[in-house]
Amino acid sequence: MSSVSPTSPAHLPLAAKVAFVTGGTRGIGAATVRRLARDGAAVALTYTRSAAPAQALVAAIESAGGKALALQADSADATALTQAIDSAAERLGRIDILVNNAGVAVMGEIDGFALADFDHTFNVNVRAVFVATQAAVRHMGQGGAYGRVITIGSTNSDRVPWPGFSVYGMSKAAIVGLTKGLARDLGPRGITVNNVQPGPVNTDMNPADGPMAGDMHNLMALDRHAHPDEIAAMVAYLAGPESGMVTGASLLIDGGFAA
Repeated sequence: MSSVSPTSPAHLPLAAKVAFVTGGTRGIGAATVRRLARDGAAVALTYTRSAAPAQALVAAIESAGGKALALQADSADATALTQAIDSAAERLGRIDILVNNAGVAVMGEIDGFALADFDHTFNVNVRAVFVATQAAVRHMGQGGAYGRVITIGSTNSDRVPWPGFSVYGMSKAAIVGLTKGLARDLGPRGITVNNVQPGPVNTDMNPADGPMAGDMHNLMALDRHAHPDEIAAMVAYLAGPESGMVTGASLLIDGGFAA
């Protein structure tokens, strides 16, 4: 796991930038928060229940000379999510980078899939991306045209090789279309919009030694889980100044799962 390095903001790629990461306390989200902070950004992150991991991450960033802020907000709650983004913009000055990381995965075959689980999956994985983007772009482009919107999607938007993944795959496929449309909507304002699509990643939700790991690896060109830092590195590229001509893209980082 990567550490939070001391910052020297003047020469870092995200110096003086402000990032907002939903679901930033574990897995890909926490790795992304650490990486963006290491690259010089002030980072606001949301958590749903336990404040302790969020505050520990904030403390680690601040002890290394960075700036971070943790805000409680359930991404399924549109009002709470919007208020968190507005609060972060007020306290940190603006929003330059939004990372829509929060997501849920409810599996089940169609005959017994509860409508409440369908609605929750859609609300967190799709509606929250729209809500957060709508709120964040109001705070982007102040004093310049810089703006980045990045969503963590899934390779399952392209390939669903097992039963029980239909609703999850649907939610991630919806992000592909939303990303393309938002790229057109926000391009004139200098804001890029992209979708990062991981395959299996070694997190507590999908551990590399979990019961399905072998089946996943058998479908891949590279027979291993990714490390969260590898996903965070792609996010950092899309958040940075060198990616200014990348927009409307859905980028696979899945070890060849969808190849």
